[in-house]
Amino acid sequence: MKILLVYPQYPDTFWSFKYALKFISKKAAFPPLGLLTVAAMLPKSWEKKLIDMNVRPLKDIDIKWADLVFISSMSIQKRSTEEVISRCKKLDVKVVAGGPLFTTEYNEFDEVDYLVLNEAELTLPPFLEDLKKGSPKHLYTTNQWADMSQTPVPLWELVNIKDYASMNIQFSRGCPFNCEFCDIVFLYGRIPRIKSKGQIIAELEKLYSLGWRGGVFFVDDNFIGDKKRLKKDILPAIIKWMRSKKYPFTFNTETSINLADDEELMDKMVEAGFDSVFVGIETPNDDSLAECGKFQNRGRDLIASIKKIQRFGLQVQGGFIVGFDNDQESIFNTIIKFIQNSGVVTAMVGLLNAPRGTRLYQRLVKENRLLRDVTGDNTDFSINFIPKMNYDSLINGYKNVINTIYSPNHYYNRVITFLKEFNPVKTKLQNRTFIFHFNYLKAFFKSMLFLGIKGKERFHYWKLFFWTLFNRPRSFPLALTFAIYGFHFRKIFENFSSLHEQKNTSN
Repeated sequence: MKILLVYPQYPDTFWSFKYALKFISKKAAFPPLGLLTVAAMLPKSWEKKLIDMNVRPLKDIDIKWADLVFISSMSIQKRSTEEVISRCKKLDVKVVAGGPLFTTEYNEFDEVDYLVLNEAELTLPPFLEDLKKGSPKHLYTTNQWADMSQTPVPLWELVNIKDYASMNIQFSRGCPFNCEFCDIVFLYGRIPRIKSKGQIIAELEKLYSLGWRGGVFFVDDNFIGDKKRLKKDILPAIIKWMRSKKYPFTFNTETSINLADDEELMDKMVEAGFDSVFVGIETPNDDSLAECGKFQNRGRDLIASIKKIQRFGLQVQGGFIVGFDNDQESIFNTIIKFIQNSGVVTAMVGLLNAPRGTRLYQRLVKENRLLRDVTGDNTDFSINFIPKMNYDSLINGYKNVINTIYSPNHYYNRVITFLKEFNPVKTKLQNRTFIFHFNYLKAFFKSMLFLGIKGKERFHYWKLFFWTLFNRPRSFPLALTFAIYGFHFRKIFENFSSLHEQKNTSN
C-alpha cells in the first residue's frame, strides 16, 4: 500500500518559535515524533511519505498518490486537521486518524474512515490485521496502557532533519501527579512507563548516524517520573554514550519542581548533556495550587527551588497560569514580581483552560460553567469556562502580565538576573566539543541587524551584548539566543492582542 502521513499545521504560538526560527533559517521547531513512530509500526513493504505542513504545503497530488492518509494531531491543530480531512474526502481518499485530538474528541470526527485511538502500540495492530482481511472497523480504542518496550525506533528517514531546529525522542509516558487542569493522566496514566536504556541508545545512535548534531528534546510528560530507573539505568547509559561520541547533542525536557530536591539526579542530568528543563510552576498563590492539586509545588520556596536547579546548570523554563478560582486581582502583580525575581527568562503565562478528560473539565460541567472546548493554546486570550474573577478584569490583568514581562526593559533585565546565577557548564563537560553551524553565525549577524539596529529594544540588546561579553563570556551565545526568543515572544503576543482587540471591536 501507499501511505501518506500528514502532520497538520500549527498556528503561530508561544512554542512555535516562528519568528525565532527565521534567524537560524529553520522551518519548524520539531519533527512529528508520533507519526514517525507510527510509520515504523507499518509493514516495511508499504510505501510511505510524510508531509509536515509546518515545513511544506500539502498538495492534492500527494493525497491522490495515497491509498490511505494517516493523520495525527493535537487540539491546537484542529482547524488545519479539519481542512486536511475535507480535502481527503473530496479526493475520495480514506483517512486513518489518531493522536490526542482524536482520542479526546473522536465523536466530532464521523467523517474520518478509521479512528485508531489511544496508544498505537495497542490499537494499530488490530486495525492493520482487519485491514489485511478487508474488514476494517470505524473505531479502535482501548483502556489499557502500552508496553513501551515494544515501541520501535521512529522512522526519521521520512523527514529532512535539516528543516528542524531540534530533534525529539521519548523515554517515558505518564506522570505520577494528577493536576486538575492536565489531561496527561487521562491520555497516558499516572504510572510512568519507560523504554529500556537499549531503546534510548538505539534512538540516539540513529539520530547520530543520520548526521544530526544539536538539540534533542525528550518529550516526556514528566522526565523524572521514575527517578530510580532514571538514575540507575538511563542516565548512566546516556552519559557513557555521549562521552564515546564526544557530546554531539544537548538535551532538554519537562520535569516537575521536585527535581530541585535531588542533587544526584541534577548532577547526572547535566553530566548527560541536559541544559534546560521546562517546569510547571503555575502560580505563587498557595490556595490556587491546592485548588488544582499541584501538591508537589506546595510547601516550598518556589524561587529558591528554581534558582537551585539553575545553579546546577539547568536553565528553568516556566509555565504559569492565571484564572484559578482562588486568584484575586493582586495575582497579576504577584506573578510579574515572581517571574522577574526568579530569573525565568522563558516564562509562558497562560489563561486557565479545561481540556476534555481532565478533572477540571468534569468539575466545571457539574458547576454548569463550561462554555466550549479548548483551542489548545492558553496564551491566545481565550478561556473556555466562566471564571470566578470578573472576565474583563482577568483578561486585562493577563494582558498586563504579558505586556510587562516581555517588554524589553523587564525581559532583558530578567536575562541578566538569570545569567548572574546560572552555572552553564559543569566541570565534567568542559571537554565537550563545540557544535558549530553556519546558521548560528547567520543568526548572530541577523540579531545585530534586526534587534541591535532596527529593533525597538536596541538599547537593551547592546547592554546585554556587552554585559555578557565582559561578565559571562561562556554564556554569550545563550544571551543572544534569549534576545531572539524575546523578539518572538513579543511578536506572538502583539498579534494575539491585536486579534483580541479586533474581535472586541466587531462584537
